[in-house]
Amino acid sequence: MRPRGTRRRAWAELLRVSALFSVPGDALAGASAVGLRPSRRTALAIGSSLCLYEAGMALNDWADRDEDAVDRPHRPVPSGRVTPRAALAASAALTATGLALAARAGRAPLAVATALAATVWAYDLRLKHTRAAPATMAAARALDLLLGATATVAAPVTRAAPTDHAAPARRPHRRPPAPAPNGRRGPGRRVPAVAALPSAALLGAHTYAVTAVSRHEAHGGSTTAPLGALAATVLLGAVASRPRGGAAGDRTRTAAALTAAAYLRTAAVPLLHAALNPSPPLTRRAVAGGIRAMIPLQAALAARSGATLTGPALMGLAPLARALARKVSPT
Repeated sequence: MRPRGTRRRAWAELLRVSALFSVPGDALAGASAVGLRPSRRTALAIGSSLCLYEAGMALNDWADRDEDAVDRPHRPVPSGRVTPRAALAASAALTATGLALAARAGRAPLAVATALAATVWAYDLRLKHTRAAPATMAAARALDLLLGATATVAAPVTRAAPTDHAAPARRPHRRPPAPAPNGRRGPGRRVPAVAALPSAALLGAHTYAVTAVSRHEAHGGSTTAPLGALAATVLLGAVASRPRGGAAGDRTRTAAALTAAAYLRTAAVPLLHAALNPSPPLTRRAVAGGIRAMIPLQAALAARSGATLTGPALMGLAPLARALARKVSPT
């Protein structure tokens, strides 16, 4: 039997645990995009997202076990540290757990989570080596943000209790909920989840660009992919730095600008290096930078929607992701 620490290390590599810090921000950005504070259902969406993300990581290595035996023999499955059967079983169990958590948040979150799970499995088993791969991954990240939005919107509406029990036929006068600072809505008001579509599109665009670069990380040689991703990063940073219509304010503008600048710094520099020298190590570094850049991008999306506390709070995950990435590669 292998030492317990060796087994833990193998599973940490298989599940790419250093990339996990890029997941909670999807749901929180979705909640911010619909103008609501995170709730218990948002936490359920985060748990569902984490499970489905890790399910995709395990399934990815199971599906690529023959290819990795040639290109990446050190990976847990081809090296024999994790059996293919165990990786597939873990993926199935994590998928089921993710769907169960989404079901507890409501029917709409379950529907989005089901679509997300189907997208993840389709990517790993069929679409990863096709031209549809970047678009599929982009759809997965966009759905993940929408999962947080639908779960948060599914929260029950707070209703005032009648004050006159002797006259039930008379409805008490209610004032409409007052908006919170920076255009934020109070916790008792429903808003449509479609309000999160612009944020989902921006996150999906970034994912598309990073996935396009990742297709060359094993052999390198492409300058077109990192250059295209660099251009997309600059454009996305400019958009993310601008507050959305009803969220304008000094704090919102400052938070959006600072988090968008952090996004540009994290993603653009390694992409520029990969474009100048498209070697496998620099290409992999660009992909890792793109994954870490998810965090400041999510923070910027939250901040531009008026969530001036959620955005900076998400930035606290960035140094944790960077520290763990030194021990376990996110790619």
